[in-house]
Amino acid sequence: MPDLPKAFLDALKGLGLVPDGAAVVGAPLEGGVSSDIWHVTIGQRDVCVRRALARLKVAKDWRVPETRHASEARWLAEVARIAPGHVPAILGHDETAGIIVMEFLKPGDFPVWKSLLRRCEVSPETISQVAGVLVRIHANTARRPELESMYDNDLFHELRLAPYFLALIDAHPDMEAVLREIVASVGRNRKAMTHGDFSPKNILIGPDGPVVLDAECAGWSDPAFDLAFCLNHLLLKAVWTSSAAPALHEGFTGFVRSYLSGVDWEAPSALEIRAARLLSAMLLARIDGKSPVEYITTDADRDLVRSFARRLLAQPEDHLDTVAALWFDHLKKHQSGSAHGNA
Repeated sequence: MPDLPKAFLDALKGLGLVPDGAAVVGAPLEGGVSSDIWHVTIGQRDVCVRRALARLKVAKDWRVPETRHASEARWLAEVARIAPGHVPAILGHDETAGIIVMEFLKPGDFPVWKSLLRRCEVSPETISQVAGVLVRIHANTARRPELESMYDNDLFHELRLAPYFLALIDAHPDMEAVLREIVASVGRNRKAMTHGDFSPKNILIGPDGPVVLDAECAGWSDPAFDLAFCLNHLLLKAVWTSSAAPALHEGFTGFVRSYLSGVDWEAPSALEIRAARLLSAMLLARIDGKSPVEYITTDADRDLVRSFARRLLAQPEDHLDTVAALWFDHLKKHQSGSAHGNA
């Protein structure tokens, strides 16, 4: 077992979390590309310790400010008040070292939503709960514009907008104007506190509903970004697990319905239009951006996503349900053609 990093031990002691004489042991946790995360046992107590990395663990060179730990701590603290029980409790935050200590949630009791989707477990109840937590956060914070001062919009641009959308311009120069307008639209519609990485890999499904993790990319931004970010994964998971496509289509529709029913800070239709535009760019970003999804591995599948995303960028749709219907029809034709080709 590797030794616990000295910085982690020092932070735990400095935060008063290590009683005199208590044994401290730890093991690194798998998953994630942006942080060094450890499960640490202090005597009989289990905690999770994480520190943001300066260089993300992706193929392309992606360096980001380590100061983003402050955004995560602020987001978690605020959501703990808005939606108690739907984020892990913060036990300590060493701001100098950039280390956050949180309660440890046992994997057996809190499976990762991504792993459930992989097993074709697309629960309508879970979909509704996840969408409900997200829109509750957006609705509550949209009424509190003073929260904007807690976040650095330049950091959100550097962590999300540039690597996801502007990074596509080299590979898709004909889409430059569209992509730059999508980025500009996010800037014009900063209305609420956003998570920035609202993905199934960052959501645990516990006994009392979803628990949201990893808010390093939190900011004051367009709530449509979070909505599109999560919906994007429901579309892409159908490439990964084709047998779950019908359930994922239904889940997508349920997510949109649950989320939009809680939008009360602006016209739901206006937010939906922005989310549909963002969704098309996010599909392309997860193939050709700085953070491609790891489970779409064949050229044929990458071309499937790429061609659909480009079509949608060139001919945008205003309704998310229409996007989903077009996507699942596109996917069905692709899979049917693949099966015929292999016959």
